[in-house]
Amino acid sequence: MKIYKSINEFRKGKKVIGTSGIFDGVHLGHLKIIGRVTGLAREEECESVLLTFHPHPRKVLFPSLDTRLLNTVEEKIARIESTGIDHLIIHPFTKPFSRMTPVEFVRDVIVNKLKIKKLILGHNHHFGRNREGSFENLVKIAPLYRFHPEQVPPEKYKNSEISSSKIRKHVQDGNIALVNQLLGYRYTVAGLIIKGENRGASLGFPTANLKITDEEKLIPAKGVYAVKVTLDETTFNGMMNIGSRPTFHGKGSTPLNPAKREIQPEKKTENNIPEVNIFNFSGDIYDKTIRIMFVERLRDETEFENSEALQAQLIKDKECAEKILNDTA
Repeated sequence: MKIYKSINEFRKGKKVIGTSGIFDGVHLGHLKIIGRVTGLAREEECESVLLTFHPHPRKVLFPSLDTRLLNTVEEKIARIESTGIDHLIIHPFTKPFSRMTPVEFVRDVIVNKLKIKKLILGHNHHFGRNREGSFENLVKIAPLYRFHPEQVPPEKYKNSEISSSKIRKHVQDGNIALVNQLLGYRYTVAGLIIKGENRGASLGFPTANLKITDEEKLIPAKGVYAVKVTLDETTFNGMMNIGSRPTFHGKGSTPLNPAKREIQPEKKTENNIPEVNIFNFSGDIYDKTIRIMFVERLRDETEFENSEALQAQLIKDKECAEKILNDTA
């Protein structure tokens, strides 16, 4: 697969069949569209092209919103490459670009720049200024610009249409098993191992604190998860906690004294802190990058009365995680 940083870099070879969109998550619905593109390209001996954009339009048009994404750019590239697309164009999304009318987008980008003869789109695709362009618009103008638009029906899971926005909501709610079903692969985050305060080791569950590599990456809800951990091309079982460590009041090594809680104001932490316990592993992994694949959510984040109660729960968590992970490839 050839990758281009702008539509201006692309040079048409054979006849082109393409698609366009954000493709955040590259989920099962996206794969249905992409599969149609690559299938037609093979049948008609054409080149297949996928046009996407970075940054996400919401980050450009609504910068005050905290827009988090299912995929980093690197993850999206890897997912799209696995589909067999010949050419991937990641065009910079800017405010001037966003002001193109639907007709200008079709004429200047789809037809004149990319030379697409067949344009395959999802059922709810909109484009151009203020998302004014629709599939119905394409059908009307297609004869003028001599290209053929085709609409792919939605992919559904249990009678509900699959969409990136729905999957993002499920990630935020911690519904990881469902997220994985809708994506067609395990939701993954990558990060750098940084030094923590070694509280886990004192409980018999040493943890590695994770600094997420890409700030735009959407982190799942607070809670404890069964995970697969990839380090130096080796995959281990493990469990991850995401949260503010309420038993330790978000900081320090001494649990709260419930009797004094009313006079000890809560110490806030800016972000949920991901920390992973890797099963059957020992060694120095500080400053190394690891990948976490979420398999299933075990429980909510809970505040325990003391470290002994937390330790007892962690033992149960590990037993549950091992059973889940040993039953999955």
